[in-house]
Amino acid sequence: MHPATERIAAVLGRSQGSGYLLAPRLVLTAAHVVGDAPAPQVVVPGGVGPVRCKVVWARDEKRRCDAALLLAERDLVTEEAAGGFEPLLWGRARDLRALPGAQAVGFPQVQRDADGELDSEQVVGTLKPGSNLLSGRHVLDSDHGAPEALADGGSPWAGMSGSAVFVDGLLAGVVCADPKGWNHGRLMVTSSATLWSHFDFLSECLRAGHKPETRPLTSSRQLEIEAFERRLRDYIVGKVGELTIVGLTLSDGEGETWPLDAAYLSLELTGVPRSTHAGGFGVSDGDAAVRSSPRRAEDALAGQKRVLLRGAAGSGKTTLLQWLATISARGDLPPGLSHLSDCVPLTLPLRSLIRKGELPQPEEFLAAAARPLAGLPAAAGWVTRRLTEGSVLLLIDGVDEVPEADRRRTLTWVKDLLAAYPDARYVITTRPSAVREGWLADAGFTELELLPMSRGDVAAFIDRWHTAAGARHNAQLRTFRDALTTAVVAKPDLGRLATNPLMCALICALNRSRRGYLPHGRMELYRAALELLLVRRDREREIVAGRDGMELEHSHQVALLQKIAYWLIRNGRSVIEWHKAVEILERALPAMPSVAARGSAEEVLHHLVLRSGLLRRPTSETVDFIHRTFQDYLGAQAAVDDWDFDVLVNHAHDDQWEDVLRMAVGHAPPRARAELLDMLLKRGDAEEPHRYRLHLLAAACLEHATEVAYDVRARVEKAAAELVPPRDQESAKVLATAGRVVLDLLPGTEGLDNEVAHAVVVAATLVADDRAIPLLSRYATHPSLDVRSQLAWAWDRFDTEQYADAVIGKLSYEAGGTASLAFVAKTREHLVALQRLGGRPEVQWRGPWAPTTCRTWSHRYSRTFRCADARRSSTCAPSATASRCAHCGSPSPRALPTWGR
Repeated sequence: MHPATERIAAVLGRSQGSGYLLAPRLVLTAAHVVGDAPAPQVVVPGGVGPVRCKVVWARDEKRRCDAALLLAERDLVTEEAAGGFEPLLWGRARDLRALPGAQAVGFPQVQRDADGELDSEQVVGTLKPGSNLLSGRHVLDSDHGAPEALADGGSPWAGMSGSAVFVDGLLAGVVCADPKGWNHGRLMVTSSATLWSHFDFLSECLRAGHKPETRPLTSSRQLEIEAFERRLRDYIVGKVGELTIVGLTLSDGEGETWPLDAAYLSLELTGVPRSTHAGGFGVSDGDAAVRSSPRRAEDALAGQKRVLLRGAAGSGKTTLLQWLATISARGDLPPGLSHLSDCVPLTLPLRSLIRKGELPQPEEFLAAAARPLAGLPAAAGWVTRRLTEGSVLLLIDGVDEVPEADRRRTLTWVKDLLAAYPDARYVITTRPSAVREGWLADAGFTELELLPMSRGDVAAFIDRWHTAAGARHNAQLRTFRDALTTAVVAKPDLGRLATNPLMCALICALNRSRRGYLPHGRMELYRAALELLLVRRDREREIVAGRDGMELEHSHQVALLQKIAYWLIRNGRSVIEWHKAVEILERALPAMPSVAARGSAEEVLHHLVLRSGLLRRPTSETVDFIHRTFQDYLGAQAAVDDWDFDVLVNHAHDDQWEDVLRMAVGHAPPRARAELLDMLLKRGDAEEPHRYRLHLLAAACLEHATEVAYDVRARVEKAAAELVPPRDQESAKVLATAGRVVLDLLPGTEGLDNEVAHAVVVAATLVADDRAIPLLSRYATHPSLDVRSQLAWAWDRFDTEQYADAVIGKLSYEAGGTASLAFVAKTREHLVALQRLGGRPEVQWRGPWAPTTCRTWSHRYSRTFRCADARRSSTCAPSATASRCAHCGSPSPRALPTWGR
């Protein structure tokens, strides 16, 4: 394959040179050709004529990276010619072997005729990656005689600079110089690998419509590896490219999956301040850094090579990894993630790997991520080679699912990988309390945390869930969708439950199943979800009972599932071997003769996997629950039924038992609940190292304690009061789970340092009850930008008008001449309220309801406006004369209609 003629260009900048069309408006050339020319011109033979361009990216670091990207004002070729462009692939040398058959086409001086007319020249030769290793450039040695030097002593190759160099149809670099001492017999080349090392270069390519993709410069071995990598990418997309949507299927008979592209919802992340904690409920040793403003996942991850992602159960951590794996495998990356271009994702689920003993070594990663392909000949040595190059994205999922005793060796394993392969990309997930903040800070990891879903996110999720369930063709489903969307805003209790994708999915499923009637409280919601999945699901799908040879009542299924769940919890596991699960059921069946009469323990387990909707079989040898939350819920009930209160309390300091303790309090009858809370308080009093955590946990358990002895509740609240104000954000989050009782304990601003004041505001906004508004109003003039940012961001958790008058209207938005406060508008009503308050200097729109082109707004809301085009995150500065945004072409504030009326 040879370069297409219609893509070769002549460039007129500071000097005359050549170029190549990456896209109809995007030209690759050498930086010294354009120099400081304000508007270089480009012309393509047979194209539309000379077109003015602007330089969108350039480097000329002493010719080490002598290259530039030009963006033309309009297409340089006709629409018909552009439609005939073949896909352009980049080639990267993976070793120092010389590559014959390289070629470059340009417009050198040596090709001018007697009348000075310019023409093209095709240089054919050998590309030598091993030459000029110190300068980082390649060499193109010509296979033919060198041209004569010009009469004035200049290079006859002048004008070839900027020519694209191809090897077997792969773009390998850009001609940049005619080196002295070689009698014009060779040309210097800026290699494609050098260009790809620049994040901004890749981003500009994506913005202009060229999606960079690479292939190795070919050899028979490389061709074999290339075919293997295509199969691997296709396998990964097929494996992780669908989401399991809990409760989606009832009557259609299809599987509970939906294409990730249609169902994925980008949630918000925020940066976690780096501090050293003794544990998830520990005390910060120093002032916390300012927490970054919430950003969508694709923006928060932009440019990040090492990320520790924190998120509560059901918050969407694994789904986010699926999305990263899918877009990386496809090469379909947004501009902000262009640093992952050419990376192959490998997902390593720690929950299944840790049970095998030693964590896998690099060459075993393929067996963990794509076992059917691990035995192919091209797979040998592939992982270590790719890791060394830095072109693997390791997605390590579930540090929290590693038993606490094994986390130290998990940390050692991770750090060994980092030391051996520092250039690879890493994303690691965990629940917040599983490891201390700063767990990998010394290894250069950025800590990000998945935030609770905003009302806008919840509305978007509800819409997508119902679309996946068939709302477009079902009027009744649309009615359920609209009623639920209204209910999560109008009913505070329901709104507090709908904070993560798992809970939202359960609420959607139950709302449809119960025809608009929803249970109250988290425990009742889980109880109803079990009934939906264990009984009503088969009934409403019209599956005949006993069709698989067995029929089990709801209570029998729950009892058996509890035993498997409790075994997993006691052993610090989330996956159990099939034969062990069979043995657990074999021990249970003698006490359940009606079940034993219907089949063997193995047949019962088969039935539970097939019909319960709660168990799945990730491999032929293992079983696990569809989500950790269901395991904890069922295991907690088993612990209460067995009166294993000593076991529960003795493990209360372990983060893996945190949700189990809370749900056990919810399951227990009132007297047993009081006993359990009393034991938790006594252990906290007796063990100073765990006192803070255990007392906070007891307070958090009140969320599920619908009825408890007055004296026990009073002791729990007194213990919580001693922990108020919260000392850091983690303790604030746990304190908030105790519910409204916290609001009566939280103090005003007097005498609090910035970190504690921020923690108080975090706790109050997480309770998300309008009773918190008077307290939050007292913090509206706090000097800390971090405190005021939290108040601005949490607006959508409260009544719009009441919060606007009491808090938003009082927020000081200046910060001592440095950064100003950005107000976050997540609904149209927010914009209307801001207009009523006179507007603010900076307003950020967030939510699916915003305009789809460029989210700008009238100066009546803001004196600046922000471009939030899907491809950009920069701020567009309006001017007195400009009518459109310079970045994305959307109308400036002066040209906009008034949104939100």
